[in-house]
Amino acid sequence: MGYTSKHGRRPSEYASKSAHSHIINDQSLQEFLKQCNLPKLASEVTLDDCDRLIYQPVAKNPIRNVVAIDGGYTEVAVQTGFPSSTVCFFQIGALIFSIDDLDGLGKQPFIDPDDMAKLKQIQRLKLTLPVRNIQFKSESTLVDSVRRTIHNFFCQKIDNEELIATLRWFIFQEYDVSLPTKNLASCPVCRNKGIPLHLEKMTNDYTFSCNNCGTEIFLTDVFRLHEAIDEELGAGGILGYLMTTLEQIILVHFIRLILKIKPALLEEILFVKDGPLAFFGQTANMHSPMRSLVNFLFKHHNLYLAGLEKSGAFVEHADEISEKLEKGTVLILNNDYIYKYILPGKADPTKPYGSTTYYSNKLIFKTLAGGMYIVSLPTSRDMTNPKEADFRNLSAILTNIEKLKCDMYDSSLIPIALANKLVSLADHPSSRILQKFAKGAIHS
Repeated sequence: MGYTSKHGRRPSEYASKSAHSHIINDQSLQEFLKQCNLPKLASEVTLDDCDRLIYQPVAKNPIRNVVAIDGGYTEVAVQTGFPSSTVCFFQIGALIFSIDDLDGLGKQPFIDPDDMAKLKQIQRLKLTLPVRNIQFKSESTLVDSVRRTIHNFFCQKIDNEELIATLRWFIFQEYDVSLPTKNLASCPVCRNKGIPLHLEKMTNDYTFSCNNCGTEIFLTDVFRLHEAIDEELGAGGILGYLMTTLEQIILVHFIRLILKIKPALLEEILFVKDGPLAFFGQTANMHSPMRSLVNFLFKHHNLYLAGLEKSGAFVEHADEISEKLEKGTVLILNNDYIYKYILPGKADPTKPYGSTTYYSNKLIFKTLAGGMYIVSLPTSRDMTNPKEADFRNLSAILTNIEKLKCDMYDSSLIPIALANKLVSLADHPSSRILQKFAKGAIHS
């Protein structure tokens, strides 16, 4: 990468135009590639390795409304000198659609949210997070600044209910028989392991005290994001993990509100999340309480929930084998198939794919119109070889995925496409506008 001093006295350093030839001709590289497995081409895939079923739309659609949740974020510099300082702007949107209002819109290739008079925006949430070489004046470190920022975000109200109250409800399973204690993996300050968080000792501000060093611990520290922040390198490594966590905790918030106001509504609402139903990185431990909530809802109420992927290895594989699948086919992905054809590796019969991150299982759905979707649906437990019976409300969910198809983007649905359009922060002009705003706010 080239570098020029700010005085411009030295020429830029340019990469060699021929250095790649030494790599290409290196025998060790060629030997290395010969020993590697790669994702399989369509000609190498045998669909008999997975259960297949023929999709039949439900005669009477139980879904009356769809709630779509999506978010976007962008990192901008608020000080461009040395050292540079950056913050990240997050925006998460939740939209509700009436199925009756949307009938027929799936045939339109381009849809503008402004043209849909009956589209209702539930809320657009915003978060500004310190990322690199910046900290709160009230905090001594970047780690503590990030922790405080996330805690403050969760303390805001959505529909007159604090988001952090939902986090307590979720973590301590207050929807069922409350758990008296939740163990925190490590203290953000002393790094002592296995810190017990006793529900009865939680303050009105949703904080605890470390039993080792006495420091203040936020309930939001259960996400373990502090473990992946470096005072010099910054918090850039947590941004994606935080985004998908916020989306799903907001989903939990809406479920809690529905259970509080009118539980019967769960019988007629489909929740759609952009991306798989999973938690990644430092927040992966959240998949366990999420599965507990899913099982409670399946047992006592109901839940229509689907994750839709627009990119990644599974989407690329679905595109590769699309010609092999008949329209209206559902391919249920198992461990052997995933590791044989999609993710190079060896399947472990004792360790289901995504067992430490997913509270769902995946399937490939080719609609009657020929659209290809990677869908993840919540399941009651980890499974290496899921079957049709393991997916609750499968036909109803697929019926609505077919109904809400959208040609704006590959593998997209109308709710997700619109939610993305309303909350996504493009590189231009969003990042430049946000950069000027942030600089002005800091120096004012």
